[in-house]
Amino acid sequence: MRLVDLIEKKRDGGVLTKEEIEFFITGYTKGELPDYQVSALLMAIFYEDMTDEEITELTKAMAYSGDTVDLSDIAGVKVDKHSTGGVGDTTTLVLAPLVAACGVPVAKMSGRGLGHTGGTLDKLEAIPGFKVEMEKEDFIKQVNEINVAVIGQSGDLAPADKKLYALRDVTATVDSIPLIASSIMSKKIAAGADAIVLDVTCGEGAFMKNLEDAKRLSHTMVRIGKLANRQTMAIISDMSEPLGLAIGNALEIYEAIEALKGNGPKDLMELVYVLGSQMVVLGKKAKTLDEARELLAEKLASGEALERFKEMVKAQGGDVSYVDHPEKLLTAPVKKEFLAEKSGIIHEMVANEIGIAAMLLGAGRQTKEDIIDPAVGLMLHKKVGDKVEKGESILTIYAKDDKTKETEKLLSQNIIIGSSAVETQLIHDIITE
Repeated sequence: MRLVDLIEKKRDGGVLTKEEIEFFITGYTKGELPDYQVSALLMAIFYEDMTDEEITELTKAMAYSGDTVDLSDIAGVKVDKHSTGGVGDTTTLVLAPLVAACGVPVAKMSGRGLGHTGGTLDKLEAIPGFKVEMEKEDFIKQVNEINVAVIGQSGDLAPADKKLYALRDVTATVDSIPLIASSIMSKKIAAGADAIVLDVTCGEGAFMKNLEDAKRLSHTMVRIGKLANRQTMAIISDMSEPLGLAIGNALEIYEAIEALKGNGPKDLMELVYVLGSQMVVLGKKAKTLDEARELLAEKLASGEALERFKEMVKAQGGDVSYVDHPEKLLTAPVKKEFLAEKSGIIHEMVANEIGIAAMLLGAGRQTKEDIIDPAVGLMLHKKVGDKVEKGESILTIYAKDDKTKETEKLLSQNIIIGSSAVETQLIHDIITE
């Protein structure tokens, strides 16, 4: 078998067989196929697309290209959640302990963020002492004992995805639904969950800018999951404006703790309830979504979800006094109010640009080598649709020094105040097939 024949076949609209896909993935993972040929095949896939069967075989080949995680020693149905990303996405920090408090084991492996703000691991590390590295045996023991652990990916999970993503990044083939879907789902399958709930974000702060693409990606990933014998469903949520109020690592931990106390922003909590209800039903702790939502609300109100978060922090070496006194997380030397230039109603808060404004403060990474400052970021006081008076604070800038001009310029350009009322929609669709 020769890769040039596969390139030609896909270029001419042909369908690759399971054997051909495995040859491609195995050969590239082992370093036996050159980048220039694999780049040509990726471009052919970009233009000619793939069938569901091709995408499933590609996903499985990538998932089993390295280590896989066996979670069979954890009792119950293991449910994982994955978000395609956004700005101020604090969901996992609230969702994981809340769902765990409902009796569903959440054995989550997360990544670090490259872009606007840190990933879930970076956020958790804003709690002094919190350890995201853990031996597999300790990981399984912790989930069996308290139903929740959030750690970094261990071993060599889906190495084919790492190599392919690096190549896609420099060959303008990132924006391909078959390649996006196989990248996400290969890691989820390798990570060992029984069921997967996907939060596919859509809008200016998301990878998928329009609803049509978000729907196609969602349907594709749900079908892949089911063909790979994983119960899978997707929520399409809006990311036109930042989710919640906090953008920045320590700030998002502060927001998560407040949310677990029952003081969470309306949009963040609605998304938590929608995703959490699906997870609780898939985890067989409720028969209907309404019943699951009631259980989630009960666990939040009773304080059990907050206690579960505290147990996780303690188990992973974190200083639990920061959970009892989250104001200790607010350590940025400079706090500056960003004021409304006129009165009116906020029409837009362009999510990706607001995210970049936070990144310029040090809240995110522009390169893998960048070091995140956990203390910096933005705390919103207003959202799209809210009234604002001239001179009123729209948000607070948390900075390491008073050099915030670039951030303020971006904020001025991307927070639009108008005069008419604005309606927003958080959940666009729920995809189950």
